[in-house]
Amino acid sequence: MTGSADSTGGPPPGGSAVPTCYRHPDRETYIRCSRCERPICPDCMTAAPVGFQCPQCVAEGNKGVRQARTVLGGTIRETNANTITLSLLVINVGVWLLGMVMGTSGTLYGMFAREWNTNELGVQLGLVLGNPDDGFDLGVVDGQWYRLITAAFMHENALHIGMNMLALWVLGSSLEPVLGRWRFITLYLLSALGGTAASLLATSEYTLSYGASGAVFGLMGALFVIMRRLGRETGAVVGILAFNLVLGFTIQGIDWRAHLGGLVIGTGLAAVFAYAPRQQRLAWSITGCALAVMIIATVILVRVG
Repeated sequence: MTGSADSTGGPPPGGSAVPTCYRHPDRETYIRCSRCERPICPDCMTAAPVGFQCPQCVAEGNKGVRQARTVLGGTIRETNANTITLSLLVINVGVWLLGMVMGTSGTLYGMFAREWNTNELGVQLGLVLGNPDDGFDLGVVDGQWYRLITAAFMHENALHIGMNMLALWVLGSSLEPVLGRWRFITLYLLSALGGTAASLLATSEYTLSYGASGAVFGLMGALFVIMRRLGRETGAVVGILAFNLVLGFTIQGIDWRAHLGGLVIGTGLAAVFAYAPRQQRLAWSITGCALAVMIIATVILVRVG
């Protein structure tokens, strides 16, 4: 079949010049694009409902095609649906391995690392409140605000990071395709900040804490909300969530405040994402994120200020 109704499939009468592909002038062709009617060779053909189309017409046609989306507004992707989840996994594991390689030194951070039985990178990135009158810079009160987010990417040992990354993989692979990339990464990071903010409320000046647990609990809460929104059974999610909360309260050394902080922010933000009116989804999402940031900032300033 040719690309246009007037293509005959043979050379033109009267000895006129043989047409060549508009993208490959050295290739003779008697097939034309069914939209623009320019000559195209086999390498430039894309099958269309009628005849064939050239690459340029195909690209222009795709501009007017709306991407398929999930019920909650996430873009449906045939491949790479969990790119953000994989990226977070790589970053977390990479930071942990870097800390293992760095070890400790004779610096101030190294001294605290030996005292807290961790590595030097853990002291540099972990959540520490600090004291503005101690004569050295170590903690959030000394202007090291980055600790509020970097603490969520640092882990203590293989069991710690292994459990958190397993949970991130399972939860992220379910949530990212439904929410879409920007909602998912926002949910993750704000849940992490909610966890560190809650942890600061009752921490002492020189208590070190770190880990992605706050973010993971936020994802758990989000999964519960979204499954409810989609009419799915939530009994298993509630059971796992309750079990992990109990562990946080009963096992010494687990920062249960970070778990609760991440859970509250993640659940609340997911509720906004899930139940926002379809036509106002973006506005509601931005408003929900702004409100979460305000709550987190207020908690931090109350403790630090």
